[in-house]
Amino acid sequence: MSYQLWYWPSIPGRGEFVRLPMEAAGIGYEDCARLAGDAGQALLADMAARSGRTPFAPPYLVNDRLVIAQVANILMYLGERHDVAPSNIADRLWLNQLQLTIADMVAEVHDVHHPVDAMAYYAEQRPEALRAAGRFRAERMPKFLKYFEHAVIANPGDWLIDHRWTYVDTSLFQLVEGLRYMFPKRMATLEPDHPNLVRIHAQVADLPGIRAYVKSDRRLAFNENGIFRHYPELDAA
Repeated sequence: MSYQLWYWPSIPGRGEFVRLPMEAAGIGYEDCARLAGDAGQALLADMAARSGRTPFAPPYLVNDRLVIAQVANILMYLGERHDVAPSNIADRLWLNQLQLTIADMVAEVHDVHHPVDAMAYYAEQRPEALRAAGRFRAERMPKFLKYFEHAVIANPGDWLIDHRWTYVDTSLFQLVEGLRYMFPKRMATLEPDHPNLVRIHAQVADLPGIRAYVKSDRRLAFNENGIFRHYPELDAA
């Protein structure tokens, strides 16, 4: 089985939260917009050609006639079909809850550098971004990271659920990666208070599929067109 994954071809963005568990589990997929090599025109054309139950925005996953959008929705589907989530309903709902909370934090990350207008350039809202970054570093980052730290502690096993990785473990890996890129000074201050979250990140990084992926040209680097952007003036310890 090989899925079609549609996402913007030049940024990791939200699409990376879908790629990571597929790479870790060896799930076949085509990164369609990247394969097209046309700066996203194929993605826009594919979205425009769809009708009925259409995705609002990428990423979305296509399996025959089934089209699934929204990261948490895609991951819940993959978790059930490819054994990267537990079968117990309470555990599945817990993982989905955590994934939705990760999505909340990712949205707030984006709003740090675009607090006024998502369609305007960062330079046009830099004073507002400086204020937003200060609040995010001081209040929101510690609150979210503390929640995820406690989520890891709540499980007696090595991972978020039992003794095996799930898609939320790979999502926490990407979240830590992105925050380290965007706020290296702030993360250096906060990470000692969240050793279990850092441990999950290290364990995911050591998965054979992830090690191979990170070394490949399929792994896109963070950049200043994506969600996690490093503007030095927005970072502080």
